[in-house]
Amino acid sequence: MTKAYINIDFEHFQEPALFGRYINADHIKNLLEKHNKYFEVTVIGKSVLNENIHFIKIGSGEKRILMWSQMHGNESTTTKAIFDLLNVLADSKNETVKKLLDKCTIGIIPMLSPDGSRSYTRLNANGVDLNRDAQNLTQPESRVLRECFENFKPDFCFNLHGQRTIFSAGAFDKPATVSFLAPAQDEICSITETRKKAMDVIVKMNEHLQKQIPGQVGVYDDAFNINCVGDTFQVLNAPTILFEAGHYPGDYARDKVRGLIFQSLWIAVIEIAFNTIEGINETEYLKIPQNEKLFYDIIIRNAKLKRGVGYEILDVAIQYEEKLDRNQVTFIPKIEKISDLDLFFGHKEIDAHEQLVFNDVNVKLKEGLAIDFVFVNTEKHSLLV
Repeated sequence: MTKAYINIDFEHFQEPALFGRYINADHIKNLLEKHNKYFEVTVIGKSVLNENIHFIKIGSGEKRILMWSQMHGNESTTTKAIFDLLNVLADSKNETVKKLLDKCTIGIIPMLSPDGSRSYTRLNANGVDLNRDAQNLTQPESRVLRECFENFKPDFCFNLHGQRTIFSAGAFDKPATVSFLAPAQDEICSITETRKKAMDVIVKMNEHLQKQIPGQVGVYDDAFNINCVGDTFQVLNAPTILFEAGHYPGDYARDKVRGLIFQSLWIAVIEIAFNTIEGINETEYLKIPQNEKLFYDIIIRNAKLKRGVGYEILDVAIQYEEKLDRNQVTFIPKIEKISDLDLFFGHKEIDAHEQLVFNDVNVKLKEGLAIDFVFVNTEKHSLLV
């Protein structure tokens, strides 16, 4: 892989029709029509509520890559990145793209759960997590993906997701902005040849990301769960990579992360298309720190709080609850924890310096309370995004 292969200007190819966190089937309808001029776009199934599930086939090469996004409807960042990538692949003047599509065939399901995407939920319309339905295949969306897998016969699978703001990359004050996983194939998490190939591609993406977000790439715990799609496809000997779009400081719209996922997809596709994946980078993969749950959205440190008849000096953790309101995702600040939080980090931190912290003279700060602001002594601090 040469430097010329990876020098793609994200901003030039970013799809302007997609923005924000709320992306449903209506948002991608015109884009599917646009890309049908360049690629093969078909309907391969229906959701519980009878929405179309689309498949985009690109290229004609021997190596085959299958990717799917929005298996969880509230995880839309990777869907935006997919359409950014499609803009690159539609650039017929790009010699690298021409060579790429001669070497590989890419299959994309841009929105596996259109019902969940419309309601902005992790679950489908029957209340089922599709990523726990890989064996029983109780849901139509699960059966669509499995049938697509069996028909397409991929050499690699990209399982595209988004993760919460709670994750750190290791036990450090660095958010897991992008995370990966080469899922296990068995209960003892053996390092198989199939996993090694997935690890090789992850190492290449990590090398690139470290130049932009040093220390902010993590890997998930590889505990085996055959009910998960990635684990199932890995068991079927298709090297599978979990992508997780996480948090970059201040980027609650996930615009920055969208670009990082786009770049990662491009690096991965280029690596598979132009190189032989030998499964030789296990050691480098194992150096990537494992995700831990060490972050809150906001921590108010050293807060003097009314507790019973007296006062205590404690830390207050605020976590945003995402809510769909009139086709917009809003972030509602809620008190998640009141305790000594020395072992945790906040994406934003406020030091109260042992001054009185309150929201309203008649409202006691307690876990579960939704609040838009606090006073630290007489100074008002907004907690909104």
